[in-house]
Amino acid sequence: MLLSDNPNSLISLGISLTIGLLIGVERGWRSRQLAEGSRVAGLRTFGLTGLLGGCAGLLSDSFGASAFAVIFIGFSLAISIAFWTKRQESQDVSATSLVSMLLTLALGALATSGKADMAVSATIVMALLLRYKELLHAWLKRLEEKELQAVLQLLLISLVLLPVLPNQGYGPWQVLNPYEIWLMVVLIAGISFVGYISIKLAGADKGILLTALTAGLASSTALTLTYSRLSQKQPLLQGALAVGILLACCTMFPRVLLVATVINPALFPHLLLPIATMMLVTLGFALAFWFKRHLTPQAAIEHLVNPLELKSAIGFGLLLTIILLIGRALTEYLGDHGVYLLAIVSGIADVDPVNLTLSRMSLEQIPLSSAVTGIILACSTNTLVKAGISVSIAGPGMLWRVFIPLLSAATLGLGIAYWQA
Repeated sequence: MLLSDNPNSLISLGISLTIGLLIGVERGWRSRQLAEGSRVAGLRTFGLTGLLGGCAGLLSDSFGASAFAVIFIGFSLAISIAFWTKRQESQDVSATSLVSMLLTLALGALATSGKADMAVSATIVMALLLRYKELLHAWLKRLEEKELQAVLQLLLISLVLLPVLPNQGYGPWQVLNPYEIWLMVVLIAGISFVGYISIKLAGADKGILLTALTAGLASSTALTLTYSRLSQKQPLLQGALAVGILLACCTMFPRVLLVATVINPALFPHLLLPIATMMLVTLGFALAFWFKRHLTPQAAIEHLVNPLELKSAIGFGLLLTIILLIGRALTEYLGDHGVYLLAIVSGIADVDPVNLTLSRMSLEQIPLSSAVTGIILACSTNTLVKAGISVSIAGPGMLWRVFIPLLSAATLGLGIAYWQA
């Protein structure tokens, strides 16, 4: 079959050539200061490599996969010898360019094998990795052991464990779905890690303010405990730390709304008004105290703990499993009142598990109104618990700085939820 008989083949070859030229531009730009002929590969060589990969892909369609294997092995040997020769001549030859050429060949072949979109996407990612070499190395130098461990743990729970879990119900009432439970663990762990990294990249000068803004993504309750204890030791920072607590509590509300909406979009219009009211009231008090007092930047970063630990993730999964069972049992035997009791009890410890549970149950098992009331009850209970923590640990100074603002937010949220029901 001639290429002219199949226009798609010509288009695919053009994509293969473009892939090679794109990588060649990045590689050639990086070594543009070198004298002509001193580079192993530049724009033209990478362009031809992509085109060769495209031809190899077309040949494999006619003669089988062995055709591509022969071309790939032959090209690998030839280019490896060329790189080795240059290295013997004390040239600055990087193994990255060798790998890039082999990958360009493979992507060129992929483009002519009916997967051009995948080839183009991989090429863009490859070009970005090559382009931001210095940035990636700078990040690596700043990476601490506990952060590397957190990354590996996140990859373990998301890319290794999650895909192998069965996606079906088990146990009483078939409510225990291992895949869905672990997916929620990954969701919470991922949000927590993003919050931690945002603090790390911004630097310590942001201090209490940035820590509080991002801590709500991980655990505003933990932040409240930390800041309350710090306030007890350093009373002069109490005003600044109170603002930090309010900001952390404030970030909890949009997180609850986001997670519930992702699971069941129908919850959004019902949760928006009470959640937004609680957030705005808390934020209003925080801003009022902010303009009265400057924050001290360094105080909180030293007390920040990496929020992603495998032990914590597993503990969250166990807690979610227990709440799923209790929630279904209470619903079966007590109806809507069981849901509300579950929300109040669970909200004492953490909002996320009961938010996930009720959002999931609202898809089939309970009315939307019951789920909305339960989620608001959990948020209000958790908010009042944090208000009590701040006063009991830090003393009366937190009464008007934290307790009254959080009490106002919880009361208004419950009132709107009751009015909507």
